Amino acid sequence: MIETLIQWDKELLVYLNNLGSTTYDPFWLFITKQLNWLPFYILLLYLVYKKVSLKTLGVVLLVIAGLIAFTDQFTNLVKGYFARPRPCNTEDIQSMLRIVKCSSTNSFFSGHASNSTATMLFLFLLLRRYYKYAFLVFIFPLVFAYSRIYLSLHFPGDILVGMCAGTMTGTLFYNLFKWLEKKYKLV
Repeated sequence: MIETLIQWDKELLVYLNNLGSTTYDPFWLFITKQLNWLPFYILLLYLVYKKVSLKTLGVVLLVIAGLIAFTDQFTNLVKGYFARPRPCNTEDIQSMLRIVKCSSTNSFFSGHASNSTATMLFLFLLLRRYYKYAFLVFIFPLVFAYSRIYLSLHFPGDILVGMCAGTMTGTLFYNLFKWLEKKYKLV
């Protein structure tokens, strides 16, 4: 059964990866860099700042820092355990891929997917009480994670599992925030 899932994962990657073209490669290379999203992160923090006290904003920033550190380390632990090569380094499909970018690190599961999903879920759960369209933050992890498939850096399964892990850690850290909010009467 697991071999069948791995084969489907490879086939889906080859299909999705080959939808790309050299015309769009610079766009997806831009999308995949975390630093390029800094204006978006600043906008989200500004939206939080407009609705909460400075004390609460400080706690939000600390919780997000903890969330990212935890998610990142958990992802690295899993990557080290499974040691699945990235698609661009997987011999049986290399010749079928458009390799736009490659890395020698492990693939399973995607840190981009887990961290972006965890952070955006946390911010969504926080912002939904104030903003009707807070759900739009989920566009970011979807586009960000897809860039990893486009570039041949992750299998779709890596992205899916990364998003599931991010959902769990985002929920966990939101619950931690809610506990802190109640304990310290944050507003």
